[in-house]
Amino acid sequence: MDFLLVGILGSLWGSFANVCIYRLPLKGGVVKGRSFCPKCKKKIFWYENIPILSYLILDGKCSKCKKEISSQYLLVETISAISFLIIYYFFGISLTSILLMILFLSFLIIFFIDLKHYIIPNILTFPMMVLGFVKSFDPNLNPIFPNYINSLIGGIFGYLIIWTIILFYKKIRNKEGMGLGDAKLLAVIGFWFGWVSIPFIIFFSSAIALIIVIPDLLKKSKKLSSQIPFGPHIIIATLIFIVFKDKFLILLL
Repeated sequence: MDFLLVGILGSLWGSFANVCIYRLPLKGGVVKGRSFCPKCKKKIFWYENIPILSYLILDGKCSKCKKEISSQYLLVETISAISFLIIYYFFGISLTSILLMILFLSFLIIFFIDLKHYIIPNILTFPMMVLGFVKSFDPNLNPIFPNYINSLIGGIFGYLIIWTIILFYKKIRNKEGMGLGDAKLLAVIGFWFGWVSIPFIIFFSSAIALIIVIPDLLKKSKKLSSQIPFGPHIIIATLIFIVFKDKFLILLL
């Protein structure tokens, strides 16, 4: 029963994440007004907005215009539910679970916004920086998180390393490379997981981005100078770090 409730909670927050993903890039109020079909503008009733179930019952189509609804809605709600269940399985009902659920929900929103719009909203990164640093003052903090000194160093280091890359690239190529949104996202990760996470995440996010872009380079559908959303790669690398953190630290030591 507990797992069922957690899964439902995760899917509900996934539904909220979908609202943020759609509205934040449009500068619209996240909690302003009811959801509507982006094709015919029909207001969506509550029984058509039940996470996961409504999408499946409606066969992924608007009940009025019958236009297809993006599968992203189902994907986000499902990922959110699964991530909440995984966190609950490992950490139970605890402050650590609440913190990780907030972080993963923010990651989910950032992932899909950056993937589509090539932006990482400050309204997400700034509060997550603050929360990441404030939580580090808790003396009973789970070992997955660093103390406040490590957190502060991590946040500054995360931001400065991307800022330095941006500055260096601009000096050499005389144009923008990465965006400051990536620097802020890496600062968030530094505040949450300490400076030791930054080299790992920089390496793996770059490797993941390269692996994904190589087929397009070979097909010549993209160039090395083509814009790519780097935030999703940073987030994937962070998840890898969290899972393999202990093994990574053993290798370093």
